[in-house]
Amino acid sequence: MSNKQELKPWAARPFELIFHAEIHYLRGSDYDRRLALISFDNSIEVSITTYLSLNPIQRENRQYPKKDVEKWMSNYHSKLYFFALEIQKRGLPEYKEKAEIVWYHDQRNEHYHGGGFGVPEKKTLDGIRQAALWVFSVLFEAADIETKLKAAISKSDKGIPSIPDSLVVPREPESAEVSNDPAQAQAFTIAALLGKWDENNESDLEIIRKIVDGF
Repeated sequence: MSNKQELKPWAARPFELIFHAEIHYLRGSDYDRRLALISFDNSIEVSITTYLSLNPIQRENRQYPKKDVEKWMSNYHSKLYFFALEIQKRGLPEYKEKAEIVWYHDQRNEHYHGGGFGVPEKKTLDGIRQAALWVFSVLFEAADIETKLKAAISKSDKGIPSIPDSLVVPREPESAEVSNDPAQAQAFTIAALLGKWDENNESDLEIIRKIVDGF
């Protein structure tokens, strides 16, 4: 993903989450749509958390009181509150209302915890994708993020490898109905936590084995 070199080093991790979400979004299977929803939502929180954790010199010398940062970092909603304040302070238009992003986050929680409607709707994925790219582009001042994302996808050789067969492999759902199979819930949780790994890298596989053993 050489296109990441055009971004600042501290923007790499949030962009990585968006990149992974985009791959699942483009693949479009029921399983991929669930992971795209989770990953785009995760990227919003990671973008804000990363930004607030930066040294002021890495964010155009913008200063925030320590107590305020601690308050904003406490949960997802307070992070969105910070972002709303930030765009107001910069005089930027509100592309997505906080209420709408919270709704997407609630959808994510329902799917992540196994109580959702089965498969996220396309308009839900489109909405949270737009929100994720917007938050990232504002905080990391990344112009034309769509172009950067397309370039990264086109230059990617492997995308996201399949989960090694020797580990936990989630099945493709047979229907849109919610599964109550504990093994599948476990597999889906592990896949969502991992995001990306190199199945040819023994260090990565060892970490996966430890996570699987923990479940």
